[in-house]
Amino acid sequence: MLWHIEKRLSYLYTGELFSSIIFIVTSFFVNQTFPGLKLYSLLSFWSSFIYLEFLLLQGTVYWYVKWKRLKTEKNSVTPIKLVKQLKSLIKWNTAWMIAAPVGFIVDVVKWAPALPISGLSVSAFIYIFACIEYINYFHVQLSYDNRSDLKYLFITRRLKQSCLRKDFKRLSRGQNTILTKKITHDV
Repeated sequence: MLWHIEKRLSYLYTGELFSSIIFIVTSFFVNQTFPGLKLYSLLSFWSSFIYLEFLLLQGTVYWYVKWKRLKTEKNSVTPIKLVKQLKSLIKWNTAWMIAAPVGFIVDVVKWAPALPISGLSVSAFIYIFACIEYINYFHVQLSYDNRSDLKYLFITRRLKQSCLRKDFKRLSRGQNTILTKKITHDV
């Protein structure tokens, strides 16, 4: 059973890391191929893109630490120190989520009347995706990509709390250890 969880955690951290790298490469090629989008000239793009990359980095670290701990200690409980660090990032993530739309306002003012609507649309998509990632990591699991998750969703007809949210609750209760058996159902 542990190999299954180890494989899942590896999939999660490598997926987040791969996504962050691919998004950087893709943004470069899109900016080069479609200069009319003016992506790299838009504050809205940079505020949204950096926010998304920052979130993906947090996800990569979270899943990597869980994977590494399971691999070396046969226990995937997230270390309290990491949970505290990620909890402290909630304020930064929320501030960024609120501040990023300012980039759109600046772009509208700066570029009027020749507003690059397509570039703003790409920026808006990235911003919305980043907000969804934030919710997925810190509040409610929005990704259901395996049988266990789909079964839970089908049976309960409600979304799961994110694994990180469960860690925050564990932290607030002052529990430093949870049985590995219980953790296997959370991944």
